Amino acid sequence: MEGEKGSFRFKQEERLKGRNEIREVFSRGRRFGCRSAGGGGAKLFVLKNSLSHNRICFTFSRGFGNAVERNRARRLGREAYRHLRPRLLGAYDLILLVFPAHGDAETPNAGQLAIRTEQLEFLFTKAGLLK
Repeated sequence: MEGEKGSFRFKQEERLKGRNEIREVFSRGRRFGCRSAGGGGAKLFVLKNSLSHNRICFTFSRGFGNAVERNRARRLGREAYRHLRPRLLGAYDLILLVFPAHGDAETPNAGQLAIRTEQLEFLFTKAGLLK
């Protein structure tokens, strides 16, 4: 039972960390964008890496709520990613940049798991990363 539980964890090696690595993905990566029904949007940056697995970073545009809202949105993003991870091709560095709704710093819809999963699935399909 313990092995099954651990397989869905968001592991340390799956996190894209380090200023230089993140800057490289932002500058050299391919960009894919979408808008959700709630008015908020997201942009996915994709860059091939030399590893056998994907690494991902969740970040937010300026004006995206307060720290509590950003942390909640980050947790929901990780959860949505965990659900889609088995269907993804490997060896990519990914950055998900989330935008608030038009002119609205607080985006209650942007934090919902269903919306975030739909956004990620759309972006991964657009990027050609889904199996």
